Amino acid sequence: MLRFNAIRTGYLLGISLILAAIIYFFASNWGGLDRTFKIVLAAALIVLFYGLSFVFARIRAVPGQQAFLSNMFLVAGCIAFGVSVALLGQIYNSHADSYGLFFIWSVPALLLSWITRYNPFYMLSYVLIHLGLWLYFYPTMQSVPYSELESLSIAGMFAIVNLLLFLLTFLHRIHSAPLQYMSFTVFHIAMLAMTNSFAFDGYGMVMNIPYIAVIALGFYIFIKVRLNKTLLTLNALALSAFAVFKFIELAEAYSSSLFFVFGLIFVALLLTGNVWFFRYLNRLGKTLPDSGTTDTSTSKTETIVQEEHGSEWISKTVSRVIKVVGVLIGSISLIGLIMISTNVNHTEYVLLVVSLLLMILMIVIPESKLDSVIRYTLLTISYITGLAAILWSDQSLLSVLFLIVSIAGWFRSKGKRQLFFAYTFVNLNLATILFQQYQEWDGWNWTYKFIIFSLFIVNAVLYGVSYFISKTELKEHLRNSSLFFSLLFLFWATFFEDVVPHSYMFINIFYFVIVTGMVFAFARLKQKSETIMSVVFWFIFIGFKYYDLLWTLLYKSFTLALLGIIALGITWWADRRMAHSGKAAFDTDHRSFSFMRLSPLLIAIVIVLQLGIIGYQTARSETLLATGASIKLKLAPVDPRSLLQGDYVALNYDISTPPSKPLLQEEEWSRGKVKVVLTPDSQGVYVADRLYQDGEKLASHEVILNGQWYGSRILYGIENYFIPEGTGRTVEQNAHFAHIRVSRNGDALLERLAES
Repeated sequence: MLRFNAIRTGYLLGISLILAAIIYFFASNWGGLDRTFKIVLAAALIVLFYGLSFVFARIRAVPGQQAFLSNMFLVAGCIAFGVSVALLGQIYNSHADSYGLFFIWSVPALLLSWITRYNPFYMLSYVLIHLGLWLYFYPTMQSVPYSELESLSIAGMFAIVNLLLFLLTFLHRIHSAPLQYMSFTVFHIAMLAMTNSFAFDGYGMVMNIPYIAVIALGFYIFIKVRLNKTLLTLNALALSAFAVFKFIELAEAYSSSLFFVFGLIFVALLLTGNVWFFRYLNRLGKTLPDSGTTDTSTSKTETIVQEEHGSEWISKTVSRVIKVVGVLIGSISLIGLIMISTNVNHTEYVLLVVSLLLMILMIVIPESKLDSVIRYTLLTISYITGLAAILWSDQSLLSVLFLIVSIAGWFRSKGKRQLFFAYTFVNLNLATILFQQYQEWDGWNWTYKFIIFSLFIVNAVLYGVSYFISKTELKEHLRNSSLFFSLLFLFWATFFEDVVPHSYMFINIFYFVIVTGMVFAFARLKQKSETIMSVVFWFIFIGFKYYDLLWTLLYKSFTLALLGIIALGITWWADRRMAHSGKAAFDTDHRSFSFMRLSPLLIAIVIVLQLGIIGYQTARSETLLATGASIKLKLAPVDPRSLLQGDYVALNYDISTPPSKPLLQEEEWSRGKVKVVLTPDSQGVYVADRLYQDGEKLASHEVILNGQWYGSRILYGIENYFIPEGTGRTVEQNAHFAHIRVSRNGDALLERLAES
């Protein structure tokens, strides 16, 4: 894992800002650049990042970090290629978020994975291939009507792909722990989806049998064949998810008092099984070979130790997830049981009394007298039911009483997860009180902004207070929890429209400056948890602001580019200063060498391939624009946004309606490729005349257009028209016709939209 020291963090944030600026700039589709300049700029950016990777592989401008920077710029170059392919789709109006984009992007990512064996490339390839597959079967802005068997087959395909990837990593044909865990997790998600009786009424019940067999086989392999606590833990999580999912299915079918009783019993069994399993897991692998073992045994021991590295935190995380899920089911069951069983008019007061009694009992009973799992399960159920009750009753006095007891519960809690959970409910309780007091204050819009600002101030003050508390367990958890919620509520506030003039811009600048400062301060102080937390919120801010329409992508792009340059400059200056003082940090791990230095020829071939793809796509599109027949089609647009390509208009043509359904059998009508013959009407607008039959001759005024059946519609690959940001409404109102270029073989390119 990347170590969070201040220098590396600065370089990473600076490169991330530059990449975000490039994506934002191209997505804005600024009308000040023509398509030739955009294409040259995209190719130049690819060359620039790969060139920087080569330069940092050869020079020592940043002692101790040049290999890291070389590898980061290599990854950035691959990302820039994907952005450039997306830009070509934007320029020539191909599909938005097309599966082809991600498949083409995955080719160099896969090649670089093979050359470097670098985890970022493995994960990038994995994500791109899965995005491509998903968009192939479920295209954006299109609803594809699959039968149950077809949907089941798609889920099965994802399961098989991830199973093969997992086996390759598990058998050490590919050395990537993140890829192993990701493929194993997605495999189980796909298998669980196949057991869904709601979606697969005819097959879900049958698929329960192979999935149970898969889980059982996983336990056997990871215990008896090759001990791996991390995979064993994930397998246990899969079993818990399966059990919970089946409980939900049964609850939907058999909701009654008796069922909710069984629900509470199920929770008890789930949490008891969770405790038993992790105690058993901790005992596994304790006995390692002694000093008299052979070299082979020693090698096996080292392999086991390496495989188990980091499994402890995964085990803890999974255990927490299982407990949270169990508690939620228990809360639902308890609430449902009380509501069905009690005959009083005000059930909310019954719930509140039950929750307060449970909370007080858990606070008063000594730790030694009650198992911790039972204690915190009951305490959590009381939090949830109590919160539901005070929201239901809408009585401020009862809310204050519940807040006091909740705070006492926080002081009484032990352990990170219990303290954080209790702190969360204190915040929710405080938000409820504020809402009850000010819900009529100048409308809901102002009320909820006031609540968010108030909660930010409260948590920020508590974070400051935590530094003055004597060093105890509560101090550490108060600091972490209050920091998390301070950042959360401040981030929330960055989406508020102007409360006072220019407040939106001020809050966003304040958030960015504060969080960036926190990243460097915590990294310098080696406070790992705070550093990770602030870095996560930093990246979340950058990502979410892409969809924030209150500030244009173009302005965001220039701002992010400037900030990225400043961040890189300051980091480089600090790095050089540390080098001159003899404090430069040199790495001894596998990132201390540059892949560009080790495999320059192979990487150069991949770079040439990427530039070749860009050149080929450009030449092909330009040829079609220059030589294709120009036709006009009638349309009706809609205005969404693409993930990488910015705003576009989704077009629905009159010719999208099947022109001659009787020519095909019903079972052939909704699938496969098709050619449509178009002919101009009296106004020069081309309309669908018939489906093209192989071998038939066309009249001089007729053209053919290649399409693809999607349910009851035909798509031609010209359904998206990319526009400058913020102009969608105008285009929707004024564009009534599309001008298309069509080649002799039926390929089409959308040239422009017009009123007439």
